[in-house]
Amino acid sequence: MNMRAFLGLVVIASIAGWLIAQEQPSSNTVHAASPSQPQHIVMSPESITWNAAGNGTEFAVLSGSPATEGESFVIRLRFADQTHVAPHWHPVDEQITVIAGTFYMGMGEKFNELTAKEMPAGSYGFMPKETRHFGWAKGTTIIQIHGIGPFKTNWVDPAGKPTTN
Repeated sequence: MNMRAFLGLVVIASIAGWLIAQEQPSSNTVHAASPSQPQHIVMSPESITWNAAGNGTEFAVLSGSPATEGESFVIRLRFADQTHVAPHWHPVDEQITVIAGTFYMGMGEKFNELTAKEMPAGSYGFMPKETRHFGWAKGTTIIQIHGIGPFKTNWVDPAGKPTTN
C-alpha cells in the first residue's frame, strides 16, 4: 500500500469512527415544542463545528445519526484542494449537494477523471445504494450529504481511501 492510499485510509476510518459515535451536535440551535415532536434546528455557517479527519479533510454532523438504522441525517465534508475519494459504495442511497467549491463525481470501480462530471457550487447528485463511484475536490470544497442511515462507506479496493495530492 502506498503512502497516499494509507493516508486516505486513515482519513475515512477517522470520519467513520467519529460519525458512529456522534449524537446531536452541541453547536445547533435546537427547538422542540415537546419531547414527542421532532427538533427544529437552525445553524449558521459559523456555528458549524468542524472536526479534523486528517489529510486536509474535515467533517460535521448537522443533524441525525448517520449510523442509526432508519434515521435521517445530514453531514458536511470539507475537502482541501485536490482531495481524491477512491471508488466506493454505500448500502443506502446517497444525496450530495455542493455547498462551496467544485466537486467532481464519477461512476465505476476505477478512478477515471475523464468520466467524472463537474459539480460546481449549488449542484446536486444522487447515487443509488450500492453504486460504485468516486470523486475529487477542486479548490477548497464543501459537500453536504443527506440520507437515511445506516450510512457506511465500502471501498472497492480496501487500500484506496481519500488522499490529498
